[in-house]
Amino acid sequence: MTVTGPLISVIIAAYNAMPYLTRCVESVAAQSIGKAALEVIVVDDGSTDGTPAELKRLGAAHPGLLRVVTQENSGGPAGPRNHGLDLARGEFVFFLDADDHLGPEALERMAVMAEKNGTDVVLGKMVGEGGRRPPQSMFRRNQPRTDVFDSRVYWTLSPMKLFRRSLVEEHHLRFPTDLPTGEDQPFVARAYLHASGISVVADYDCVYWVLRADEGNITLRTPGSEPRLRFLSRMVDLLVDRVPPGPGRDHLAHRHLTVEVGSLIRCHLVHEPRDEQHKTLARLAETLAPLWHDGLHDVLPPLARLRMHLVRHTMLDELLELDRYERELAESGVSAPLLVEDGRAYVRHPFLRDPGRGVPDACYDVTALLSARHHLTRAELRGTTLHLAGHAYLHRVATHDVATELVLRERGTGTEFRLPVTHTDTPGLGDDEDKGRYPYERAGFEASVDVTTAAEGGPLDDGLWDVSLDVAAQGLSKEVRIGCKRADDVDAEPCVRVVDTPAGPRALALYTTKPYGNFTLDLGENKHRVTPRLLVDGVRWARDVPNRLEFSGRCSLASYPDDALRIVLSEEGGRTAAFPVPRGEEGRTGGPFTVGVPVERLGAGVWTGELRLGAWGLPLPQLPPSTAPVKWRRLGLPWYAKPAQRKGRCFALHVARTDLVKAFTRRLGL
Repeated sequence: MTVTGPLISVIIAAYNAMPYLTRCVESVAAQSIGKAALEVIVVDDGSTDGTPAELKRLGAAHPGLLRVVTQENSGGPAGPRNHGLDLARGEFVFFLDADDHLGPEALERMAVMAEKNGTDVVLGKMVGEGGRRPPQSMFRRNQPRTDVFDSRVYWTLSPMKLFRRSLVEEHHLRFPTDLPTGEDQPFVARAYLHASGISVVADYDCVYWVLRADEGNITLRTPGSEPRLRFLSRMVDLLVDRVPPGPGRDHLAHRHLTVEVGSLIRCHLVHEPRDEQHKTLARLAETLAPLWHDGLHDVLPPLARLRMHLVRHTMLDELLELDRYERELAESGVSAPLLVEDGRAYVRHPFLRDPGRGVPDACYDVTALLSARHHLTRAELRGTTLHLAGHAYLHRVATHDVATELVLRERGTGTEFRLPVTHTDTPGLGDDEDKGRYPYERAGFEASVDVTTAAEGGPLDDGLWDVSLDVAAQGLSKEVRIGCKRADDVDAEPCVRVVDTPAGPRALALYTTKPYGNFTLDLGENKHRVTPRLLVDGVRWARDVPNRLEFSGRCSLASYPDDALRIVLSEEGGRTAAFPVPRGEEGRTGGPFTVGVPVERLGAGVWTGELRLGAWGLPLPQLPPSTAPVKWRRLGLPWYAKPAQRKGRCFALHVARTDLVKAFTRRLGL
């Protein structure tokens, strides 16, 4: 990338940052975007260790790159970051904590993403180091352009991102200096909400998020519930003021009602004296009240629903018991059991159906969240029939009264057909998860789908037919696309066939979708055409067999009907001659082929031709005009064959009986 000035201002707030500061600054100096595109502003927030001396050394090692500013200790990173923003000149700013460091191409990749997509904020993939666990849900794939409502970007509110500086200045974005922790959340949230677009770089490790050995990270140095309640209150006010009620606000609230509330209780409230716990819980309930409505039950996971019910009703003892339960559940490695009743599933978390607590069933209902798990051991086409086998079950639901169905759904129209499967025994299934507590001994299935009869006795229409299972047991069901979990010997490469049907030859393909790897049937060449899998790339006279043309080519179809693939020659008078493509060893249909055509069997005329398979045809290549004619005798009379001229450089062969008078005349030179 060519730049004429600082494209990016990297702002580093440093306080007693040794020895981490060295790697932090060096990682910026080594960026692939080049030093000419960067300015690095390091604000030393009154360090008392070796940070000032190291900054002086680094400045000398990288002349013109670092600008070092020293100020009295402000008590947090907000002041130094704001000071750096006031000095920044780049088109973009990137905030980097002095504990952390960058991947070599991080800034270049993020800047390219921003410029290519016209976005104002770019998230680079974060990876943990030293035991720190960064958020991951927003980094599952690259996202060239998104926003906070259609993605998971709001689940990371740290400032280690690329911001377009015009966005920051237009909306007067600064870090609040009255918050000792969580000061980054209002800044980043406002930037997200004002941004014209947000990008995510997920295919490269951009930011290494380091857990300091001395636990000197700012979030760890600031204990207690009170600082968290302060910034949580600020975030609730921000959402209420700037985001209208509805699914968008609920999506953002989800993060705070799970991440912040869970952390506050787990890491701080449980360690406080009893009287402080009551005060903290009352303040927490009051803080969250503006966000809460009953519809949030559908947004939150079960434990968060239960936790929020206890918070809203200030049930301190139950909240502390729930915290102990969560810790024990996590340590056990076993998922909580379910109560299945009247077609609903309820997770057996504490206080379920406890009349003394009165927690509603809605806090435990996980029917919509049931996980259907599957594994395919067979998925193959044979003729017009798709054969499937494997197992599928609902997690934590014993396989009693199983009633699984195979579902074919056409992607464009939504037309669907449900077909029965044969249930099979799967002894021991479930032994390797949840410590074997939940067995699934009747989860196996086998299914055969004939495309000529699958539509209630008739043929399936052309289209893309996604393959799913409606996994059912004990009156519960969950539909799941199948194929992403499969045995190693289940072929995931596209399998394209031409099959005989009562209506004639038909193209049929089984393939796996990208990026998820689930199976789909392609009927009628929607994505997988037949002719690109046919090739005739050569024609010549045979070396060892007189008067024989040889056509060479390749077929990459998985199968086609016997003798359906042929070299077909046509003469202008309407005569035709067909020569089947020989199959390979053991009847294989794919791979290279050679077809011999004995020209002495052709009648007089100009012959053209194609490689034909049912309704599909591929022109044959031209014989080079310089190809010498061949001669033979039929019933004692001389014949010959030679290339004929036709437009389009296609095959044309002139076959004729030699005119003896003309031949004799030419020989005499008359």
